[in-house]
Amino acid sequence: MKGIFLLMAGALITAGVSAQQVSGIVKGGNGKKIYLFDDQDNNPDDSLTIQNEQFSFKVKAGKEPAVYALILQDVNYPMLFVSGPDAIHFTTTTAAYPIASAIKGNDNTLAMQAYQKAFDPLIKRAQTLNQEAREINPEDESAKNAFRKKADQFSQDIVKTGTDFITTHPKNIASIWLMMNELRNRVEPAEFQRLFSSLDKTIQESAYGGSVTAYIKSLKTNAVNIPAEDFSQEDEKGNQVKLSSFRGKYVLVDFWASWCGPCRQENPNVVKAFNKFKSKNFTILGVSLDNDRERWLRAVKADGLAWTQVSDLKGWGNEVAQQYGINSIPANMLIGPDGTIIARNLRGEELEQKLQEILK
Repeated sequence: MKGIFLLMAGALITAGVSAQQVSGIVKGGNGKKIYLFDDQDNNPDDSLTIQNEQFSFKVKAGKEPAVYALILQDVNYPMLFVSGPDAIHFTTTTAAYPIASAIKGNDNTLAMQAYQKAFDPLIKRAQTLNQEAREINPEDESAKNAFRKKADQFSQDIVKTGTDFITTHPKNIASIWLMMNELRNRVEPAEFQRLFSSLDKTIQESAYGGSVTAYIKSLKTNAVNIPAEDFSQEDEKGNQVKLSSFRGKYVLVDFWASWCGPCRQENPNVVKAFNKFKSKNFTILGVSLDNDRERWLRAVKADGLAWTQVSDLKGWGNEVAQQYGINSIPANMLIGPDGTIIARNLRGEELEQKLQEILK
């Protein structure tokens, strides 16, 4: 968790005319440096040497609450707070830092400290586990297996602690911060999306929420083992075709266009795979990024694409392509019978090998 004050795209701090006082008492801290960081980079905004066990900074007010970090000399973990109209005051010790014994401040700052308190025992466990890992003999398979079980349990405990916190703090920025720093690489994308959706609209629509929205959008473009969002588009006869109508089958959603040279070159490979596996609960749904109906249908016939084809004839503006973040073609995603995306952008022999693996 060191470096928790990570740069988050879209979390903009706009200078205002007023300033917020952030102060505190650090018992045993005389002579130590304390640094103020914002969430934009790893360069301190300000610093001072603690005197009379006290410190005080001024933070410029912004249009939205923003996360800041106070880094104490010789301490690995930051004390986090969230800017706002009210003054903030911490009471702590060098031994307990960044956990405070008392806080005065806004609700977002109180929640941020609650988050740090909840994870403090896990930080200590991580330090113990890291030490244990360093002492394991690389040749001792039994010890390595035992450690893997401890590590797995540790990860599960992080997820549970984080999920419980988010459930009880849906209106606080700390929940977004926790998601991006603790849970992003530990939960499945669908669960990450669910947790985000459980947050209050004000948090979802904040600058930090915008960062999470962008991250989730990138998952839709690249991630596997997530549910495929349903869509509906017209086939060549004008009938609406839903992706969900293929539930129960393996379906390759293939994004292409008649004007796309690489797509036309790849089509023989797709045709070969279709003919080889169509009797094994497999089919294809073509999504064309064409804007000329006649060219689209001529290419379907010329290339022998004997599967369902849909298009809204909006070219790069195709609504399904937009929904899935498709910005280059050919592109595809292989969806399992339960509607989960199990692979992406399979080409040539790779497509056939994957189908051979799952359609035994």
